[in-house]
Amino acid sequence: MSRRCELTGKGWLKGNQVSHANNKTRTRFMPNLCEVSLMSDAMGLSYNLRISAIALKSVEHAGGLDAFLLKAKNEKLSDKALKLKRSIAKKVEAQKAA
Repeated sequence: MSRRCELTGKGWLKGNQVSHANNKTRTRFMPNLCEVSLMSDAMGLSYNLRISAIALKSVEHAGGLDAFLLKAKNEKLSDKALKLKRSIAKKVEAQKAA
């Protein structure tokens, strides 16, 4: 399991920890990943996703999982999130047609 957000694509960053004596030690800064269950309004199901804390805040700001996924770029989404986005888009189109 990679340390990458499934919705935003945020991964680890590398850099230096600098001490008071100005000693530099290479380190990796990991994203704050959380295992959450998000509800899809269109599908009527909840999905378990591993996302960063800032992505969870962005999902709430966008108005829910469906609205966030429909606005998101395909390159940043994981395979699981991309499949979910396609199924939500089909369901929304079917509801508009009916």
